[in-house]
Amino acid sequence: MTKKKNWFEILKQREYRLFFMALPFMVLVFLLSYLPLRGWLYAFFNYTPGLPLTKESFVGLGNFRMILEDEYAVADIVRVMRNTFAMSFIGLASSALPLVFAVFLNEIRFISYRKTVQTLTTIPNFISWVLVYSVAYAMMSVNDGFINRFLMALGVIDSGVNFLARGDHVWIGMWAWGTWKGLGWGSIVYVAALTSIDQELYEAARVDGAGRFRCMWHITLPGLLPTYFVLLILSIANFINNGVDQYYIFQNPMNRAAIEVLDLYVYNQGIVGINYSYSIAISILKSLVSLILLFAASAGSKFIREESIF
Repeated sequence: MTKKKNWFEILKQREYRLFFMALPFMVLVFLLSYLPLRGWLYAFFNYTPGLPLTKESFVGLGNFRMILEDEYAVADIVRVMRNTFAMSFIGLASSALPLVFAVFLNEIRFISYRKTVQTLTTIPNFISWVLVYSVAYAMMSVNDGFINRFLMALGVIDSGVNFLARGDHVWIGMWAWGTWKGLGWGSIVYVAALTSIDQELYEAARVDGAGRFRCMWHITLPGLLPTYFVLLILSIANFINNGVDQYYIFQNPMNRAAIEVLDLYVYNQGIVGINYSYSIAISILKSLVSLILLFAASAGSKFIREESIF
């Protein structure tokens, strides 16, 4: 007759122990990621803030049809999608910068100097975008900005230029601020991946006469490429999720047409414009597109590298 296992004996088994270790994180993911999806119901109603959903008029797919049929809505969607795709493409094109930075950081032989550089480049990640904009304003303001005063002192310009209000180079500007803020933090993953490279490979290469750059090219970079491709695939799946805070802080009436990405457009429509149902409909379509991109990136990874991310 088999003895009934008590809870203590079950917890001692490896598979159950790992499950209960992951359980709190699964609960958090459910509460923060899946439970809020019930708010998608508002996309099918003409919702007015403050009233219960039972008293709202049901419009079905009316908010979704507006995205495709209303000429002003279509023009706005085309504009924000152009901005979103442009900034995301610039980010993908420069996605190797953290990898390159980690490789060169690893080549610094003076340990104290290497840790100082890594610390100083990681700190900006923990600075809020409000403070980043304060720095940008101090540098680029029309009257007192350092850059304007420097250019006028050199005779390049006659009067101050409002760099923060111009929309012609806003894509590059947003990429530059984002790179400055996230370069050090993005390189941490690669710095950790460097520890998995067998040091005997470097010793064998040096015995064969390979110099520092040869070791970097033939050992370090190939060792980091698997990590890079995983992060690249996740970036592709996250292609249209640019975020809100960076663009919200830097937006103004003069550059809004060029800086408004899809997430910021949803915020402006839902919170500022008080058009909740329409903004939620756009969010649903954005989530579906992101899901399609995720599976497409996984299929591409399986075709090219014979390894899926699932």
